[in-house]
Amino acid sequence: MRGHRLYDEALATLSRLHILPTATGKLALNSTFKSGFRQAITGGGSSGSFGVPAVDHEKKDDGRIPPDREDKRGPPSIAALDAYALERWETILHYMVSSGSGQRPTEPSPGVRFLLKTSGLMNEIHDALHISSAGFQFLLHSPHEQLWHLLLQYLQLAEQRRMDLVDVLSFFFMLSTMELGREYSVQNLTKTQSAMLEDLRDYGLIWQRKQTSKRFSPTRLSTTLTSSSPPLPSTSGASSGPQEGFIILETNYRIYAYTDNPLQTAVLSLFASLKYRFPNLVVGSITRESVKKALLNGISADQIISYLITHAHPNMRKNNPLLPVTVQDQIRLWELEKNRLKSREGFLYTAFASQADYELVLQYAKELDVVLWENASKRCFFGSLEGHANIKGFIERRTMGER
Repeated sequence: MRGHRLYDEALATLSRLHILPTATGKLALNSTFKSGFRQAITGGGSSGSFGVPAVDHEKKDDGRIPPDREDKRGPPSIAALDAYALERWETILHYMVSSGSGQRPTEPSPGVRFLLKTSGLMNEIHDALHISSAGFQFLLHSPHEQLWHLLLQYLQLAEQRRMDLVDVLSFFFMLSTMELGREYSVQNLTKTQSAMLEDLRDYGLIWQRKQTSKRFSPTRLSTTLTSSSPPLPSTSGASSGPQEGFIILETNYRIYAYTDNPLQTAVLSLFASLKYRFPNLVVGSITRESVKKALLNGISADQIISYLITHAHPNMRKNNPLLPVTVQDQIRLWELEKNRLKSREGFLYTAFASQADYELVLQYAKELDVVLWENASKRCFFGSLEGHANIKGFIERRTMGER
């Protein structure tokens, strides 16, 4: 009975989508959907569901679109596409990790920076972007998850830019079906898809010899969008790291990281104090100051511990528990220490002439709901910055009235 109910629900859904005709006694695809589906699978028609391959020079007389003169050198090699995609992707990750560290990494395009800001992966503080708690969590994900997270944020941004979401989605899926190392024509792209080319170049999803080129090549980041294959040629990203863990953490808070990747080193520097760097080893320690700096950047204690567990060296995985309990507890205690104290700007009101004056002004401030602290024995209280103008005016009016 349960299977029959699921069957009926599936048929109802397909009917609402106009994939199956309604009120028929047999299962048959809608004729329009059937024709379009066949063309999409076989690549027929003019829809270009799998992209339109750019023709070679010797084939330009067969009725297809001739190549532009600028691309006579042929398509780039797969190795060149991989290097390009890796460079663009790591530029984004380097920029996120190095924010607020005093370093000056290569900046991604303004469009990428705007996306990082609007997606909440980075926060703007004093006219500069700094990695957020969500941004650090982003670094813990696999490259596939990172890529789709950015593309989903791009979809929301596209809606704000009044781009056609159907065209945006169809272009993403078109890219995922293209062949790596092959060039495709831009002639059949819609206005929205043509506008996307610049954005996708910045993300490393497509390669073009120049902005005005009439052909493009998808990179591995594009062709693996809907597959389980690695989106990058090597796992040198901060989120992926080596195939095995590379971090050893001792009970004395000392860290040994067996890596020569600058991105992984930069991630460690977000919450650890690095002391020595060797060709394949970084030595540092987790300190109160380094954790406090991470907490100020919005990185939580649990995120730090999660990162250490995720990238723990195989020798560490023989331990139970995996990380020293004393280190885990201390990191959480430092977080509690930060959360215990909160600062607020305001004014301290004191030196009242009498108890009556103190109580009258205090009562007025309480009615405004701007009292943050009070001490009746010392006749003083602390008010918020927002309420100062009203309290000051009240005191001045009383003083003038007494005169």
